[in-house]
Amino acid sequence: MASGRRIFIGDVHGHYDGLMQLLEALAPGRIDQVYFVGDLIDRGPKSAQVIQFIREHGYTCVLGNHEQLLLEAFPGSKVSQYALQAWLQSGGQSTVASYSKPEVLLENLEWLRTLPPYLDLGDIWLVHAGLHPELPIHAQTSQEFCWIREEFHSAPQPYFPDKLIITGHTITFTLPGVTPGTLARGQGWLDIDTGAYHPKSGWLTAVDMTQEQVYQINVFQQKLRKLPLAEATVTVEPKQIACRRQATTSALEPVIPS
Repeated sequence: MASGRRIFIGDVHGHYDGLMQLLEALAPGRIDQVYFVGDLIDRGPKSAQVIQFIREHGYTCVLGNHEQLLLEAFPGSKVSQYALQAWLQSGGQSTVASYSKPEVLLENLEWLRTLPPYLDLGDIWLVHAGLHPELPIHAQTSQEFCWIREEFHSAPQPYFPDKLIITGHTITFTLPGVTPGTLARGQGWLDIDTGAYHPKSGWLTAVDMTQEQVYQINVFQQKLRKLPLAEATVTVEPKQIACRRQATTSALEPVIPS
C-alpha cells in the first residue's frame, strides 16, 4: 500500500482565505498527512474559521505560543485578566472579532487544550518554536517549545542526530541573510514561518516533505507559487545568530567605566 505525502504548514495567523488557496493547490488526498506548526490564530481576520476548518478535517497541529496565550487567559472557569490583556495586545483582538458566538470560542478552547507541545514523526520532530540545546526533552516546557528563539537557532550542533526539527514561530526574514518568503535551515532544523500576517512578507508556506516541494500563497497579493525545497531555502550559520545575539546582549548591558 502506497504511503501518502507529509505536508507541513507554517503559522497561519487567522488567514483562512490564504489557507484555502494553499490547500487547493496542494490538493491533499485521503492518505496524505497534513500538519500545522501552531499559531493558527491572532493577527489575521478569520481565526475562528481556521480552527473550525482544521477541526472538521481532523488535521494535526502542535501548540503555538499564540494558542498558549489564549489558554492562559482562560485557565479554567475564571478569566485571568492579566493574561487576557497580554493575549489581546498580542493579536487576540482579531481572534475575538472573528467569533460571532462566544460559546463557539469556549468550545474551541477545549480543543486547543488537547494540542500536543510537539510531535515525534520518526525522522521529523515537529514543534512550534524549537528546543533548548542544553536541556533534555523531559526537562523542557512550553516556554521552550513555544517561545525559544536565539538559543535554539545558534546551537552549533543538531539536537537530534537522526531527526529534522520543523518549526515556525520565528519569521524567517528576521534571521541573518534571509529574504521575505524564503525558508531558513540551520543545524538540524527547518523554519517554515514566512510571516503570513507581516506587511513585509505576506507569504504563507506549506512544505511537501515527501516530494520536497514548497507551496506558497501571498495573502495580500493572492499570488501562488511552487518551488523546489532546495531552491526556496537559505542556510543560516549558527555563528551568525550567535554574533547577533551577543551584540544585542552587549548593547543591553550597563556601561562599566574603565
